[in-house]
Amino acid sequence: MTRLFSDRLIETVRAKGPLCVGIDPHPDKFPRLFGSPSAGAIAVWADGIIDVAKDFAGVVKPQAAFFERWGSAGMAALEHVCKTAREAGMLVILDAKRGDIGSTARGYAEAYLGEGAGCPCDAITVNPFMGIETVEPFLSVAAEQGKGVAVLARTSNPGAADIQEQIVDGRPLFQTLTEKLYKHHAPLVGDLGWSGLMLVAGATAPAEARTLREIAPKAITLVPGYGAQGAGADDAVAGFVEGPDGVREGGVVNASRSVTFPDDAQAANTVADWEAAIRSAIQHAQNDLVAATRRPIVDQA
Repeated sequence: MTRLFSDRLIETVRAKGPLCVGIDPHPDKFPRLFGSPSAGAIAVWADGIIDVAKDFAGVVKPQAAFFERWGSAGMAALEHVCKTAREAGMLVILDAKRGDIGSTARGYAEAYLGEGAGCPCDAITVNPFMGIETVEPFLSVAAEQGKGVAVLARTSNPGAADIQEQIVDGRPLFQTLTEKLYKHHAPLVGDLGWSGLMLVAGATAPAEARTLREIAPKAITLVPGYGAQGAGADDAVAGFVEGPDGVREGGVVNASRSVTFPDDAQAANTVADWEAAIRSAIQHAQNDLVAATRRPIVDQA
């Protein structure tokens, strides 16, 4: 049987650090070195990112929207990127934020997490705001296949508080949601004690990330907001806890634009110069995050 996603993720984080490289091929940022943006050009560009990233990070997160906009060719490119990353030994978290009811949710889950999926991923992001029943089909397929599900809890975008921090029965909605979600974490717990039921917890809200950890102690967090969105490494790992070797663990921290579109890479005239710039940016981010996980946990009381 395939080893559970949570064990594979924690092992790669312990070996390489918590950086997750986001593959978000923004058309308006696409490097001129690769020509005009197209599905084919994006696949070539992403191959280059993966080839560099695999030496420093164990996880990639393609953003489905930037592939879907190219239609069937874009979906073929997404399938190619997911397969390439997995063949390189990396874990793939697809950022698709799916969410629907019943058989429709099951269909989405099978498309990305199921056995023989055309677009094979190790985990997928899910929007739970139609209710916990919309998450359950994803969790079911994940349990069957040893995969993971990353559920939006307290996100990193500026408007997150509009809904997620609304007070319901005396507490923020994201806390109530997390409490309900966490009741379903057990089937995805691996040998290392972590659950493949992940929570998306933005680095731009470190206090809320610490609260999520209190509510869901075994849930791995997927942390957006580090880098281009303004959060630093210490805020990004705020919800992590001390692991068996004294290093803080419990999540992966996504960086997209800051590591895939650094200024030096955008200005590069040769593939070698572009690769060197990408390598430097990814290595810097990973070193920054690893250093943060080795700093003592400060009591926030």
